[in-house]
Amino acid sequence: MSGGALQAHLESGVTTVARCWEVRRKDGTRLGFTDHDLDLAFDGLVFRADTGMSAAALQQGTGLAVDNSEAVGALSDGSVTEADIAAGRFDGAEVTTWLVNWADVAARKVLFRGTLGEITRAGGAFQAELRGLTEWLNRPVGRVYQAPCSAVLGDAACGVDLSDPAFRAEAVVAEVLEVGMVLSVPGAFDPGWFQRGRLNVLDGAAQGLWGSVKRDVAGEGGARRVELWEPLRATLAAGDRVALIAGCDKRFATCREKFGNVLNFQGFPDIPQEEWVMIHPSMARRRDGGSLR
Repeated sequence: MSGGALQAHLESGVTTVARCWEVRRKDGTRLGFTDHDLDLAFDGLVFRADTGMSAAALQQGTGLAVDNSEAVGALSDGSVTEADIAAGRFDGAEVTTWLVNWADVAARKVLFRGTLGEITRAGGAFQAELRGLTEWLNRPVGRVYQAPCSAVLGDAACGVDLSDPAFRAEAVVAEVLEVGMVLSVPGAFDPGWFQRGRLNVLDGAAQGLWGSVKRDVAGEGGARRVELWEPLRATLAAGDRVALIAGCDKRFATCREKFGNVLNFQGFPDIPQEEWVMIHPSMARRRDGGSLR
């Protein structure tokens, strides 16, 4: 990638430049777009010209202000589909924008890196907000002093191996209900084992999507009735395969008894309750100097 070659080209007075966008979705899918009238290719990706893709002027500041812009394009089966947008497959996708000499694509410069924000669609077209990397600086960072665990089950702070068959099960959708679904789950799991857990869709129209489990009721013969907090944004059908991940309610007892992971517990189980300042020693439930919980 040669920004110097591009600068020399721009200073020549006669330019052959276009803009290119790479969109990398969270599922790993890469899509390329360009406002040139012919396809361009570099970095192992073809940037398609038949999408009607264009972008508003990029606004950038020298401080910590959030860079922002918009991208507009046509909905087509080969690039961005209305079904994929509705399913949330482009939510939070990474975006890189280049200024490219289309006569020599090695002469190019990155103009923007960020993510897709709000996406709207109407009349066979989409409009997407582009959010710069400084958007992350608007998010609070730090730990909360609280009794429940602050880690996400299976992340680096937690350390639980979610590939363990004790915490994961692949199931088949037996029936889709008006609220929730009935799954055929092999193996013996306690009632509510997957409650507060996660359901990942492995195939079908909703492949790659996931939802948080609100309710998990065990039935007979391995059947379980599972309800999600929010419905999936694509159709789930009988016969589709899903993966169920065990749930965690963030309590110290659950970390110890269900996952055997006390050493990595990220909460403060011995934090005093709110009424501790009003408790007279003679009224305390315990007077041995131990935990109030």
